[in-house]
Amino acid sequence: MDALPIYHGGITREAGEKLLLAAGTDGSYLLRDSESIPGVYCLCVLHQGYVYTYRVSKTETGSFHVLFDTAPGVHRRLFRKVHNLISAFQKPNQGIVTHLQHPIINCAKAKYPSGRNEGHNFHLQPS
Repeated sequence: MDALPIYHGGITREAGEKLLLAAGTDGSYLLRDSESIPGVYCLCVLHQGYVYTYRVSKTETGSFHVLFDTAPGVHRRLFRKVHNLISAFQKPNQGIVTHLQHPIINCAKAKYPSGRNEGHNFHLQPS
């Protein structure tokens, strides 16, 4: 998880929301640790001035999935790696409020000096 540039680790919900609201662009997103459930992550997405949070959990077999209500008969989608999950939700109409468009990069992990990644999208490609 630490290798993902969108992973912000143990930041608080409030800190994550501040980062997304500061970006101010619908479809901005980041991944952080859940504050209430150990071992679970939160995919946080900005849409129309509100931050939506989706829990990302790891199954007993090691696959990842997003926990949200689906329509009856729709099966949950499993992903071998988190970056596969992110790539899938970068496409519109995947069951979350809006597709993932603008990653909020953890500056502590960025390969470029602060400010150098502005205006660039970092797309996570499936392996």
